[in-house]
Amino acid sequence: MGWWQVDADTLARSRFVLSPLAETFASLRLLQWGVGAHPGEQEWLREQLPGYRAGPAADPVTALLIRSGLGRWGSPRASAFERGGWIADFLTPTPRDGESFEQGVARVRATDPAAARAHLRVSLAGPLPAALDRDDLPERAAALLTYVWEATVRPSWERRRRVLEADVVARTAQAGRGGWAAVLDSLRPGTRWLGENRFQVNAHAYPPREISGAELVFVPVTPSAGWVSWEGRERYAVVYPCAGALAGDDRERAVPAALGALLGPARAAVLVLLGQGPLSTTQLVALTGQGLGSVGRHLRVLLDAGLVERRRAGRSVLYWRTGAGEVLVGAQKARHPAELASEA
Repeated sequence: MGWWQVDADTLARSRFVLSPLAETFASLRLLQWGVGAHPGEQEWLREQLPGYRAGPAADPVTALLIRSGLGRWGSPRASAFERGGWIADFLTPTPRDGESFEQGVARVRATDPAAARAHLRVSLAGPLPAALDRDDLPERAAALLTYVWEATVRPSWERRRRVLEADVVARTAQAGRGGWAAVLDSLRPGTRWLGENRFQVNAHAYPPREISGAELVFVPVTPSAGWVSWEGRERYAVVYPCAGALAGDDRERAVPAALGALLGPARAAVLVLLGQGPLSTTQLVALTGQGLGSVGRHLRVLLDAGLVERRRAGRSVLYWRTGAGEVLVGAQKARHPAELASEA
């Protein structure tokens, strides 16, 4: 197993970071693999795969580059265990706080061609194909990532960002309730706190790394993907898939038209979202894009109507639907399945 030695001070200084580039690379990997983990990903793939396969990925050199850069991830015939291969480092620069996609992809483009070829050899665990013995690999990788960003991620980035922010809020609350060990144990399969200042980052037989004193960031993405990256000995990142309930199918969040007419679209959106499980006010603000005051007023009305309950959990107050709230939403969805409208 791969693990990092991390002291208490480094863990205490660690933080969550949102990265458009990481979200884009995770989406690229999903496109390359072509298999969705839940209905939302499956629908997204049906919409985006034709353009991806006919676009930059149709170029033989670029297609070989991305298959090689993903290592065993690039093969659709790989087993679940094999799909944990090493990603070429230059494709996943360690995310930086506040970095735009353009700034991140510029770092990919600026990679020394010789370094890019060396990273690919590691990813392939063998010699470089003759077709990739060229100097334009970083430019090709940057062009492919830019296509994925512009065509498939940027149009939905605001919604994705709200989902990611909600995940960060949930993880922060989890750290407050159960400490960092609870967060590290639940990031993704293969991560867990081993004790004695050891953090397992994956299930593979990689050498341990001493990262005490370095900058450590945790980066959520909405696709079902995860990896680790680092810059020298100064910066380390763990990229992980955000909570499934938050990253799931948009149709599960759709507001039935009749329910929107009864409660108001914004208030109905809050009630529908609470079907995912207990959520805090801050999470609801992040997921809906509504203001804190508006969400608070909606929750008060729903509480008074007996449609939601609340309970304090550490520093947060969590809300969830009551039985009456479940019946109301379920009846509307069952009665008007064709009238679902995303009005959140």
